Amino acid sequence: MRGLFNNIKNKMKGEEPLTVEKINDILADKDTIISEDTKRKNRIPPGQHEIKSWPVLHAGSVQNIDTSKWKFKISGLVEEEKELNYEEFISLPQTKVFSDIHCVTTWSKLNNLWEGVSSKAIKELVDILPEAKYVMIHASGNFTTNLSIEDFFEHDVLFATTHNQNPITSKHGAPIRLVVPKLYFWKSAKWATGIEFMEKDKPGFWESNGYHMHGDPWKEERYNWQSNYI
Repeated sequence: MRGLFNNIKNKMKGEEPLTVEKINDILADKDTIISEDTKRKNRIPPGQHEIKSWPVLHAGSVQNIDTSKWKFKISGLVEEEKELNYEEFISLPQTKVFSDIHCVTTWSKLNNLWEGVSSKAIKELVDILPEAKYVMIHASGNFTTNLSIEDFFEHDVLFATTHNQNPITSKHGAPIRLVVPKLYFWKSAKWATGIEFMEKDKPGFWESNGYHMHGDPWKEERYNWQSNYI
């Protein structure tokens, strides 16, 4: 576990925060989904502190992906598996989400605007079998992370291509990054390449290395010794 943390890349330079004027415009835009946690009186969960930058955190190296070769696969408990190329994926209906970020390493970044493909758009692409209760998100670099199907289909979950109206860079997960606002940010997998629908829960990469199976920042679900998973 300690060795994995020693290999994490951490650069504190990030994009400029949104201005107050821009935030007000976003909040007034009826087409933007406003994540519920941004409406809390106190938006900083227990054990967290606010920062303005966007740190770069991951195990291993940055994945520099050629979109002409990128594929997104929907597999597991579906009637028929489906695979999309990059152009097919980004041509799906687009949505905007305003959310906060809470990293398990104790920093929080407020006021983030994302644009991309809602997880709910996946429901229109395949017939999901009724026994599917969980999903595993697959990503380049052999990364995975698990979610309940309810968490995955929350209305503010999306596969983002932009952050604060700028294309997401490779170091932050381009070309496609999952964003799950209500959970710790390791659940928002960088370099996403697919979804596997599953009957039973199982740990992904960080969950297999000590992190919680669920990851609710408001309950401080940081580590697996706090989980009922065996």
